[in-house]
Amino acid sequence: MKGFIDCHCHISATEFDNDIEDVIEKSKQVGILGLVAVAEHAGEFEKIIQLSERFPSFVFPCLGVHPVQGVPPEPQRGAALEDLDAALPLIEKYKDRLLAIGEVGLDFTPRFVSSDKAKDEQREVLIRQAEIAKRLDLPLNVHSRSAGRPTIHLLKEQGVEKALLHAFDGKPSVAMEGVKAGYYFSIPPSIVRSEQKQKLVKQLPLESICLETDSPALGPEKQVRNEPRNITVSAEFIAKVKGVPLEQVKVVTTLNALRLFPKLKACVRV
Repeated sequence: MKGFIDCHCHISATEFDNDIEDVIEKSKQVGILGLVAVAEHAGEFEKIIQLSERFPSFVFPCLGVHPVQGVPPEPQRGAALEDLDAALPLIEKYKDRLLAIGEVGLDFTPRFVSSDKAKDEQREVLIRQAEIAKRLDLPLNVHSRSAGRPTIHLLKEQGVEKALLHAFDGKPSVAMEGVKAGYYFSIPPSIVRSEQKQKLVKQLPLESICLETDSPALGPEKQVRNEPRNITVSAEFIAKVKGVPLEQVKVVTTLNALRLFPKLKACVRV
């Protein structure tokens, strides 16, 4: 096994506009085999597709509507059905190129969602995207901030079989419900400063763990731009927490990613 898969990153973020070539090259230098590029809103779908064309067989596009919407200077708010309506034509247009539907999910952070109605609308947006994923036979790349148990329960209720719970912030006992359902959990470099993530990794079987960076967020240092090359930070810390060799983490997490995202097998050499 020759490298890593970054299973969740925002390579289309404006933070990378000025040095994207350098960021991609540095990620390859540390052994990354592919970047799973997730979207948050319809406005960046075309950019992600263009990046996948610019870096073929390395940047793999995922399109979906994030549970929190609102691009600055607009205030952030919970996703609504009209956000999904704007996204659907583009998801349909590019469906054959997609690795997954994402980033989708639930986010019940009080400053974004303060009413049951808003939560219900988020749920409906997620349910509809789960239906799309099932129709297209694609996995879901899932956000679940302050909503770990509701997210896992909804995925199970909808019959979702393939899902990645990224940067899961819930209790290990809740995560284990996802493990039983066959879901995977991706761990970002912020594990080095997150007691919650460290406890989560201790409990999760390695066979259920993938690697991610969530670049440009969730880096090893607060307020510092995260990059895909920091995937090594995640892998090394997981090896430390689990008490296993780094090479074992590299091999198992890459195999997990290939199981979760079958389309990678045709493009990524391992």
